[in-house]
Amino acid sequence: MMSDQVTKITGARLIDGTGAEPVDDATILVENGRISYVGPAAQCPPTDPEAARLIDVAGRTVTPGFFDAHVHFLMDNNGDFRNRLLKNFPTVTVFERAQRMRDTLHAGVTTARDLGGIDAGYREAVERGLIEGPRLHVAVRLMSHTGGHADFRLPSGFDPCEVLEPFNELADTPDEAQLATRRLIRDRADVIKICATGGVNSPSDQPEDEGLTEQEIAAVVEETKRHRGIPVAAHAQGTQGIKNAVRGGVTSIEHGYLLDDEAIDLMVEKGTFLVPTLSTFHGPAAEFAAEAAAKKQRLAEVATGRLSEAVRRGVRFALGTDSGVRAHGHNLEELLHMTHIGMSPLEAITAGTSNAAALLGLDEDLGTLEVGKIADLVVCQGDPLNDIGLYSDSRNVLMVMQGGRIAKDLLPSTSA
Repeated sequence: MMSDQVTKITGARLIDGTGAEPVDDATILVENGRISYVGPAAQCPPTDPEAARLIDVAGRTVTPGFFDAHVHFLMDNNGDFRNRLLKNFPTVTVFERAQRMRDTLHAGVTTARDLGGIDAGYREAVERGLIEGPRLHVAVRLMSHTGGHADFRLPSGFDPCEVLEPFNELADTPDEAQLATRRLIRDRADVIKICATGGVNSPSDQPEDEGLTEQEIAAVVEETKRHRGIPVAAHAQGTQGIKNAVRGGVTSIEHGYLLDDEAIDLMVEKGTFLVPTLSTFHGPAAEFAAEAAAKKQRLAEVATGRLSEAVRRGVRFALGTDSGVRAHGHNLEELLHMTHIGMSPLEAITAGTSNAAALLGLDEDLGTLEVGKIADLVVCQGDPLNDIGLYSDSRNVLMVMQGGRIAKDLLPSTSA
């Protein structure tokens, strides 16, 4: 939803998302939900003070609205599969997800990509203004082989997908992978999520284990080309599975913790995005079962060095948190973690804005503060280039504008 009110934001320290250096004392004009001027105050065209809403953000920083390219609104922590989701009334679960979406928006994330666990109705509910949250791209369900990362059946025979709503697609041949892709597209998926390796929470495999084969992944990618080129995101933690996914033609590698030099070279060559989800290493250990915690610790010991090498060698990163494994609403803490693998604060912000917009195919309208773009922006207390950790506390996110509409406002009242 977009606002048709004229808004003039003054006094901003502007970080426009392009990677350019900040501009002090900037002005932003928003008309009909889009940016009509952004730049130095001295060059701003005159506006009718009677017609415009004036917002003074002096001493604060304005960036584009952030993206989180990897969330799971299905749950709020790793223990939900064993507890809340099994005990809830389904109606309560729906309202909990709506609350998570609102918390995410108020943290500064105006667009999010849910990589498995909610249906496309949540995307439509946001579009229609029925619930408050980031605009959404959804994967609907995760695809893996039998016994792979998205097969949650336990040795006892219990399968949460049979008790809760289904959130997986199992495919064991290229033909089955193609058919599963068609089912997901039928169910209005914006992105296909495949599992190229095992994972931390898998009951039957390890992160180093391979998932869908290169041929199966290629069959998924080939099918998406027949449907507007829908992107393919690959859960991929182990080395060989990462390479299988990149060679198979995926759009992004999710996690990528054990990528080797060959995988880095492949990603640079093919322009594959990397969404590192570093926040998953910083959640409370108590939220993980003992076996999963051991897997997570093993990955953490290697991941920082390998991801740092990917930064150094020019792999294109986009921000994603895997929120759902951790609680929602702390998404922009990921920016701080990205600086720990060698990004500058400005590079981390770019990964969370223009890079992520390009990953989702939304960069014509979103991801930067430029004339003609949709007016998604975030006002942060202080200067995040001096302290990127400011974003870790959502209370420092003083205002969130989405499509020209103010969704959160903690600024002192200066509007006229």
